[in-house]
Amino acid sequence: MARVFLLLALCVLPALVSARPGRNPYAVQGRVYCDTCLAGFETSKTTYIAGARVKLECRDRKTQDLVYSKEGTTGSTGTYTITVDEDHRDQVCDAMLVSSPRKDCSSPSSGRDRARVILTSYNGLVSTTRYANSMGFMAAQPMSGCTELLRSYQEDDN
Repeated sequence: MARVFLLLALCVLPALVSARPGRNPYAVQGRVYCDTCLAGFETSKTTYIAGARVKLECRDRKTQDLVYSKEGTTGSTGTYTITVDEDHRDQVCDAMLVSSPRKDCSSPSSGRDRARVILTSYNGLVSTTRYANSMGFMAAQPMSGCTELLRSYQEDDN
C-alpha cells in the first residue's frame, strides 16, 4: 500500500505542479493623458482624459496574427482597467489608444500611442496586475504657461 501511495505521489504531484493553469485573470491598468504642452511626455500641466477608449491586442509572436483583442474606457481619473482571463505566454500584447472624447486633444502622440504589456505568469511576476505606460493625445494648441514650464525643465538639466 505504501508503494502505491509513493508511486501515486511521485507521478501525480509533479504533473499538478507543472500543469499550465487554465484561467489566470490579469488586470491591465494604465492612464491616458492630454499633452497640453506638446512636450511629448507628461508634465505638471498634463491633464488626464475621462472617456478615452483604449484597446488591448495580443498577436502571435511568430506570425503576428491577431489572437486576442479587448477594449476598455478610462474613468474620471483617466485610468483604465482591462481584465484578461487567460495567459498569453507566446504572444506580444500592446495596449493602444483608440479615441479621445476631447475635440481639443484627439491626435495620438507619436511614440506614446501604445504600451507593451506582458501577460504571462511564466516570467517570475507574482502579481496579476500589469501596469502599462501612460499613453497620450496631443492638444491642438499648447496651454498658457507651457513655454515657461519647458524652459524650467531645460534649466534643471544644466
